[in-house]
Amino acid sequence: MDFLHAIILGVVEGLTEFLPVSSTGHMILTSELLGLEQTNTLKCFEVVIQLGSILAVVFMFFDKLRQDINLWIKLAVGFVPTAAIGFLLYKHIKALFNPSTVAYMLIIGGIVFIAIELLRRKKPVQNEVATLDDISFKQAFIVGFSQCFAMIPGTSRSGATIIAGLLCGLSRKVAAEFSFLLAIPTMFAATFYDAYKNIDIFKENLNHAFIFLLGGAVAFVVALLAVKLFIKFVSKFDYIPFGIYRIAVGLLFLICIL
Repeated sequence: MDFLHAIILGVVEGLTEFLPVSSTGHMILTSELLGLEQTNTLKCFEVVIQLGSILAVVFMFFDKLRQDINLWIKLAVGFVPTAAIGFLLYKHIKALFNPSTVAYMLIIGGIVFIAIELLRRKKPVQNEVATLDDISFKQAFIVGFSQCFAMIPGTSRSGATIIAGLLCGLSRKVAAEFSFLLAIPTMFAATFYDAYKNIDIFKENLNHAFIFLLGGAVAFVVALLAVKLFIKFVSKFDYIPFGIYRIAVGLLFLICIL
């Protein structure tokens, strides 16, 4: 992997981290297109550069995070189940990082998104949660627990949490915003734990550190734009286009890899 690969993957990460389409899945599929083998170094890179995208969310929601202690408590409640299960299943999760798993999970997730949105059209949610302040601790836990499913590449952390948020009665906009914020403790923990477990990668070759930093920096800049556009989109439209996109991409890659 060279600097050009790092830039390309950084752009993909920044664009897809907060969209319900699986950033890790897209990076794995992009790596496949670039002819990159899923080595331990590349797998670590795909996790660590997510820190750049998460810092973009911290930057955007800094005032809210600085002033609202209750929000931090809700994020902690949502983070606990993911932290526990992620720690226990770390080795098994890494074994799932392959294109076929990503393709199948993209399709399954797309079908779920479309089904939920069609159900909401048929039976609108009464008394939707319209602000972050109105999210209950029970809802925070349920949405946080849903992140566990996103440990399977292709599921999408944001996709799983947004779906859980919609099922819990959150508005599309609030479900997206809480998903973004819940990524802060989750991805900080995942990034530093993965970097710690693979510290030898950086000891063996200092050049890897520069490649990781470059990928993270690109992801930060691209994510800033992607988050703003995504929030505007879901404030006016539903998630069916993302469901269709997931199914189309999943089918395309199944055709290519089979």
